[in-house]
Amino acid sequence: MSLNYIFRRRSIRKYTDESVSNKKIKSILEAAMAAPSAHNYKPWHFIVIKNRSKLDRIADIHPYGKMLYQAPLAIAVCGNKKISPDLWTQDCSAATENILLALPELGLGGVWLGCYLLNSRKNAAKELLSLPDEIKLLSIIAIGYPAEDKKSRTQFDEKCIHYEKW
Repeated sequence: MSLNYIFRRRSIRKYTDESVSNKKIKSILEAAMAAPSAHNYKPWHFIVIKNRSKLDRIADIHPYGKMLYQAPLAIAVCGNKKISPDLWTQDCSAATENILLALPELGLGGVWLGCYLLNSRKNAAKELLSLPDEIKLLSIIAIGYPAEDKKSRTQFDEKCIHYEKW
């Protein structure tokens, strides 16, 4: 059994200018929605962003999102806090990871931009994405065809493993 599909997941921050097809975007979203969900509430919602001025504006807002100036696509992962007040962040994190794991299989690369704790930027992002009050932004994933090559890897560290107790 190969776990290479997991080890191939790398943070890609440089992209070619090739656009991502709607067929691949649908595959990405199908992977996202295959994520586990507490109580099967599936509180996630996804905003597909291809508009260049919007991508650039997000890059202006997000302190770690400068790669969005180059990315042809981003997907904002949001959760409905009314549907799952306590667990939406976990469900949306699982969906985010599924997106990242799917990208190399589609010849794409991406990077997870955390948004949940960006208090100073939340209102700007909420306004830009027209989010209703019950919808919270967890992450934005910059996506594109990689313009950098990163080898598969594991970050296994025996010191982080404990058996039966600390």
